[in-house]
Amino acid sequence: MDFISELKWRGLIHDVTPGIEEHLKSGTVRGYIGFDPTAPSLTIGNYVQIMLLTFLQRAGHQPVALMGGATGRIGDPSGKDAERELKSYDELDRNTARQVEQIKQLLDFDTAKPNHALLLNNLEFWQNMTVLEFLRDVGKYLTVNYMMSKESVQRRLETGISFTEFSYQLLQGYDYVLLHRQYGITLQMGGSDQFGNITAGVELGRKIDDAKLHALTTPLLTKADGTKFGKSTAGNIWLDPNLTSPYRFYQFWLNADDRDLPKFLRYFSLKSKEEIEALEANASPQEIKRVFAEEITVRLHGQEEYESVLAVSKLLFDPKADAGTLHGLDARTLSQVAEEIPSPKVALSVVQNGADILDFLSEKTGILPSRSEAKKAIQNNAISVNKQKISDLNTTVSAADLMHGKYIMVENGKKNKFLVRAEKD
Repeated sequence: MDFISELKWRGLIHDVTPGIEEHLKSGTVRGYIGFDPTAPSLTIGNYVQIMLLTFLQRAGHQPVALMGGATGRIGDPSGKDAERELKSYDELDRNTARQVEQIKQLLDFDTAKPNHALLLNNLEFWQNMTVLEFLRDVGKYLTVNYMMSKESVQRRLETGISFTEFSYQLLQGYDYVLLHRQYGITLQMGGSDQFGNITAGVELGRKIDDAKLHALTTPLLTKADGTKFGKSTAGNIWLDPNLTSPYRFYQFWLNADDRDLPKFLRYFSLKSKEEIEALEANASPQEIKRVFAEEITVRLHGQEEYESVLAVSKLLFDPKADAGTLHGLDARTLSQVAEEIPSPKVALSVVQNGADILDFLSEKTGILPSRSEAKKAIQNNAISVNKQKISDLNTTVSAADLMHGKYIMVENGKKNKFLVRAEKD
């Protein structure tokens, strides 16, 4: 695989420095991307950069993930209209640890391979540096005029930017110098909003060490409506299954705008150019979404979680789903169901002692507003408990109805589904 050619057809190049193609053809190149630990998980926007490192590795080069243990303590002004709120050191350390575990699952760190991935933390570079050393060894090499020309600074001049955030580009730039010195890294990559910070590193490398360093950035991940994915954006897609469940992750791709499909396939699929173009030529948009959603869900969450996702989807959307389908779900899968449909809580003792169906539907769970409404729904043959129709007004809901000692599924008609959770008093 030729790295630049691969990125070009995938639409993953926004800016590059001159001579980068020749440099990549000269031998194995070490290239790095920095990851900001100000959030407890990587996002689908970050995953664009993980894919960049993946393609770099598949092209025979060596990918390096750099955790921003130091720079995260300062805050990157890029793309921000106001000063960041500084995170505590403990929170940043926790976030870094979580992101490290995610990255370890997404790149090939097999040390038996000569181009195995590397994982570094820039806190190692900075924690022992004094302010005098910083000003003398780093600050004197870039003029204020040069630093003010960066877009991340320009857009903040009217609203104000602190010296802390103003100096961020020096920290990221010097990261590049140190990485080149210690690890022979000659390529830094990132999103297009990072180009100013990255080229500051290229400039510092030239001025301090007379080094020829390179930069490559990708377009920011945006949706068809022009909105972008970001840590603070409502509805963001996290890679952590505790923040975005595998089911919601899968459903996001199934429900994506058809106009986004070409971009999503090229950014995130490991299929070849020929495979992607054949899929686009011969499959409907919905089928393309299904194939792609399976690929990316299995890659990020595993085959077992994908099977659970399909089981949840069948239970919620397949009219043929029966009691056997429901009772075949394990507790972990039912917990995913509980995240997707209303899940009223009820005291475990209420169920263990036996609850009158009318009280259970009304007073105990609030599924229906009153006993009379519950009675009417049963008489209209609308109520099911664990996929069994309820016709007897004297029915009692008991411990025998609990699945995995916790869950009871109630349906009111075809569309209104509830997963009641019995919890200890």
